[in-house]
Amino acid sequence: MISKEKRNEDFDSSGLVVFLYKWRKPLFIILGVSILLSWFFSGPWFISPKFKATVILFPTSSTSIAKSLFSEQGGRGTDLMAFGEDEQAEQLLQILSSNKIRDRIIRKFDLMQHYEIDTNSDYKNSQLFKEYDRNISFRRTEYMAVQISVYDKDPQMAADIANKIAELIDSTKNDMQRQRAVKGFQIVEAEYKKLQEDVKATVDSLVKLGDLGVNDVEYQSQVLNQQMAIAIMNGNKTAQTALQKKLDVLGKYGGVYMSLKNALEFKTEQLTILQTKFKEAKVDAEENLPQKFIVNDAYKAEKKSYPVRWLIILVSTFSTFFLAIIVLIIMEKISAYNAHKTFNLG
Repeated sequence: MISKEKRNEDFDSSGLVVFLYKWRKPLFIILGVSILLSWFFSGPWFISPKFKATVILFPTSSTSIAKSLFSEQGGRGTDLMAFGEDEQAEQLLQILSSNKIRDRIIRKFDLMQHYEIDTNSDYKNSQLFKEYDRNISFRRTEYMAVQISVYDKDPQMAADIANKIAELIDSTKNDMQRQRAVKGFQIVEAEYKKLQEDVKATVDSLVKLGDLGVNDVEYQSQVLNQQMAIAIMNGNKTAQTALQKKLDVLGKYGGVYMSLKNALEFKTEQLTILQTKFKEAKVDAEENLPQKFIVNDAYKAEKKSYPVRWLIILVSTFSTFFLAIIVLIIMEKISAYNAHKTFNLG
């Protein structure tokens, strides 16, 4: 059984060699024509060569400026120099793919004209966006960096677009964050000013009580009672009357004074806390920090990256070769079938 299978394999192998040898001339001609046509149609006459420009960068960690610079609590989350992680890289990819950056790049480099889009077409924007997505791409590298790749027929244009996209990351992300930071600052500012007014009103009330002679209820009460006792012992009616008036005022406004004093202490503590938040919110709303660490800037390429001519020729040649073999096998089968049919009829 094994020897029979081996004979079949030898026969198939030898048959293939015989078949290729028999059709060697047509196959060589087909291969030659395929190589010539692949070389010709992959040339700049039919496929415009494109140059590639690449920017590689790392995202920064997502944290507020105030917490990074003024927070007393350490940690990676508040480290101004920390590189971003998976979450920040994914966020950065979404920002790069946003229409905010795309539209600014299109306007900056007049890509409608550069890509030769018909401005009278009903689908000009769809064609423009499709061409943009075909030539500009973003991906995350194996080292958690983000890569910006730009293909263009002009190598300098490719480098300029790639560098400009990287530059726009800062302003785009800062603008998005500033909208929220400004709103937060407005809320804190309103509360801070309101509390300042409350503290001022409380202080004014205490000043008025001071004008009435109420300055320190506990101490004044103790001193006045001691003086009243001395006046009674000495039988000094005038002093008793004067002291009684002061005690009456103290009794009337003492409770108000204590309430205002305690309220002032509480509001002062709250004002100190709110003042810190106010300063932090102000920094976040008014200041900006870079949102990326550039590893490699884009530069003008010296060699084209598209199309890969040798690969087109190789794939086309092998595809044509195998297709030719299949066609020749079919032709031989048909020829053998016709010959067999003619022989039976004869």
